[in-house]
Amino acid sequence: MHRNSSCHSDPADAPGNHGDGAHAHHGHGGGGSLRTSAQATLHCLTGCVIGEVAGLMIGVSLGLAIWQTIALATALAYATGMTLGLLPVMKNRGVGLLEALQIIWIGEVISIGVMEIVMNYVDYQMGGMTASSIASWMFWRGIVFAVPAGFLAAWPVNYWLLKRELKACH
Repeated sequence: MHRNSSCHSDPADAPGNHGDGAHAHHGHGGGGSLRTSAQATLHCLTGCVIGEVAGLMIGVSLGLAIWQTIALATALAYATGMTLGLLPVMKNRGVGLLEALQIIWIGEVISIGVMEIVMNYVDYQMGGMTASSIASWMFWRGIVFAVPAGFLAAWPVNYWLLKRELKACH
């Protein structure tokens, strides 16, 4: 398995400082604080929401069945989420598509998967997928509750992934 380099965008996380990275020798693990994991989760959520909302809008507008809408929204969320993960890695590290994919794939697949399960569940429970139109409050209510739920579900997962260097910061 290809392990990702850890994130040290928060100066407190850099080895030698007094963040989590400095305490790795005490058994606390390296790479990633709550702030860093929140930033990584927000970045991932941005990509997910773009695809998720597009998929939900298409599914509801075309009157697709709920499972078809979920499949479309999830596929688009993975497509946009992975793209937003790949592009900065390719640019910042000067690597090609396949190498960037090797760097980010496990962290992104897990993070997006958690977000999608929770966001689709909440949206479904709120009635967003069964709304008669994307212009209805029911549709947008589902999204309003699903997005923060997806963030809250994925944040601890990203914290764990960063601690184990299974997720790369972009």
